[in-house]
Amino acid sequence: MTDDVARDALPVPDYDHLPVGSLGHRIRSLEADEVEVLRRYEEAHGNRLPVIQVLDQRLRELADGAEPSGGDPAGIAPEQAPAPQGGSTASPATTGPPQNPPSQGVPTNPAQPRG
Repeated sequence: MTDDVARDALPVPDYDHLPVGSLGHRIRSLEADEVEVLRRYEEAHGNRLPVIQVLDQRLRELADGAEPSGGDPAGIAPEQAPAPQGGSTASPATTGPPQNPPSQGVPTNPAQPRG
């Protein structure tokens, strides 16, 4: 493989936007060659020391006999909010009572008499 890896070819989707804390969990399912791809990409693009350290630690674990976890690096991301369920619950039935302007008048309408 070349050192110039395309972002959309990385083994972890949306890699560039993952917090460092989540990266360690996301790469547990990767093989050593996939972690190596991420490391080369990181060196060529962000070269962030904490990220390099996480990737190097995982490479050492794999070299020492650790097995990939079998999870999915593209699985549900706890760092991303879930999509909203259904539509808005706002309707005419859920609106509040009408509001009257303050007794001193409306500041945006100086012609309104103050009482």
